[in-house]
Amino acid sequence: MRLLQISLFSLALFFISLPVSALTGIPNVLSAGGKQLVLNGAGTRIKFIISVYHAGLYLQKKNKDANKIMASNEPMAIRMKIVSGFASAEKMKQALKKGFANSTGGNTAPIQPQIDQLIKAAFTGKIAKGDVFDLIYTPAGGTQVVKNGKGMTVVKGLALKKALFGIWLSKRPAQGSLKSELLGTEF
Repeated sequence: MRLLQISLFSLALFFISLPVSALTGIPNVLSAGGKQLVLNGAGTRIKFIISVYHAGLYLQKKNKDANKIMASNEPMAIRMKIVSGFASAEKMKQALKKGFANSTGGNTAPIQPQIDQLIKAAFTGKIAKGDVFDLIYTPAGGTQVVKNGKGMTVVKGLALKKALFGIWLSKRPAQGSLKSELLGTEF
């Protein structure tokens, strides 16, 4: 039993320590609003010991300052590639709701209609292993949610974008190690 625990722990450490280039579905560049965005950093969202999704943060130029990224009114994107069959629409909705609450310090009321629009349009259908979600922000267009190359919704407002990117980059991120990886400051 002890050997099995050590083996599982070693396996988990191996997957956690994989280089960015080993993350499938996370390209080095992404286009947003006619701008070429570069991969700032990428990592894996782990819940318990299960890898749920790979994520990449795309910016016009690399930046390690989470507050400046969240506040910035310029094109940027987050890509999420679902890598687990345990991900579901209901789990994603709950995670987003919790993430928005954490990102806004519990004050989601000013952007609640936008949060509801985003969640309802993008995360109500079936979510399966291999699905790719792009959350693309442009100042003129707002936040576009694209699932497997198909536009799901566009949500207007810089405040929503700040809170959305705050899910991964705020002082209370979904996962501290993923925040570091997205910022390119992994420990």
